[in-house]
Amino acid sequence: MHARGRTRRVRAVFARISEAATSRAWLIAVALIVAATACGRRRAGEPATVVLLDIGPAKNREYSEWTVQALEGFTRETGIVVQRVLGPESSNEQLVVEHFLDLRPRLGAEAERHFPALVANNVVQGRLVALPYHANVGILFFRTDLLREYGYPAPPRTWRELESMATAIQKGERAKGDDDFWGFVWQGAPYEGLTCNALEWQASDGGGLIVEDDGTISVNNPRVVEAWQRAASWVGAISPPEVVGYRESDAQEVWRAGKAAFMRSWPYLSQDAGSRVRGRFDLTFVPGGSHRHAMVLGENALAVSRYSKHVDEALALVRYLSRRDVQLERARATSLPPTVPDLYDDPEVLRANPYYTPLKKVFLGGAVSRPSSVTGRKYAEVSRAYFRAVHSVLTRQEKPSAATAALERELVWITGFPVATAARDQAAPPAR
Repeated sequence: MHARGRTRRVRAVFARISEAATSRAWLIAVALIVAATACGRRRAGEPATVVLLDIGPAKNREYSEWTVQALEGFTRETGIVVQRVLGPESSNEQLVVEHFLDLRPRLGAEAERHFPALVANNVVQGRLVALPYHANVGILFFRTDLLREYGYPAPPRTWRELESMATAIQKGERAKGDDDFWGFVWQGAPYEGLTCNALEWQASDGGGLIVEDDGTISVNNPRVVEAWQRAASWVGAISPPEVVGYRESDAQEVWRAGKAAFMRSWPYLSQDAGSRVRGRFDLTFVPGGSHRHAMVLGENALAVSRYSKHVDEALALVRYLSRRDVQLERARATSLPPTVPDLYDDPEVLRANPYYTPLKKVFLGGAVSRPSSVTGRKYAEVSRAYFRAVHSVLTRQEKPSAATAALERELVWITGFPVATAARDQAAPPAR
């Protein structure tokens, strides 16, 4: 490999990772390490170059433009050049986090400036493997104009209210000739997005977290059965039959076309430029069940390879991108939620993103984490087994009770964890 000009790539790699990040992303990082090592040593006087593997929303124009400007600012400030490499936006695998540096000794003080729940989400076996970069959590988009038109003073607080409102609005819009209008769109394809949606359904009804923090498998219980059955009833009723193949972009396409009253998605999709619903929607909590509101965390974070020979440069980029002033500029320019709590009180930030208002409360205590910490390297298999089981119910290939029982057996085989027998004795929740 030849140097370009006077700059050679040094042996330092960054990756932005999500809670259920990917082994595919890690394989890309390994390739970058190998390629970087092959370049040889940096000559005296040459500017250092680090590689940023960015698995963020590359299709988001505002984010891409801001990232270019931010990295240029970092280079001006430090003299370190950053090569940005785009990774996959989503995958069903998990990043092998033991290959990342423990950031606590060098960045522990910086970590304290972020939402505690986000920091805790990046602690694996006592090691701080990443620093929060931007926050995401499941959220409900709703059409403010349609709620006013149909006489609803507030968005739905429960799943039952959502079903009722979606049914009425869908019926009314179709009566006006909009035959392909739907009440509710979400992510129902068999991938990680379905894990997020389904975990919100069951956790809101007290059905547990698939695998609990104490290492017991809790998914086979009546509350989960009820939650999955409820979601299956939406398909073809208030949600299009095709929703069982939807990912974020598919649901967003329907939403932006003005063809849905409600959408479950992520706050970063709230940029509405060019959308037919621009200025006619708002965000609120995902509906609650009999137990609580449960919104799944989808944070992205910054990690450093353990094998880097240039840790100082790598840590400098992590410190810079997670800094309050840098996140402030990003919050002004994009819809990606910051991870520093007091930015949610900044008037300029709220003017740019009025949808941030309910998020601070969620990040301070209302978010639900997927069981990635307790399952470790097995999380990818756990999630895959889970979303396949849920999908089999949504497509009516399996009954919910049979699917949860089979999933329990599969999770025991994958993890070796015991079954939480008390979960089976839970009564089904009252309808809400």
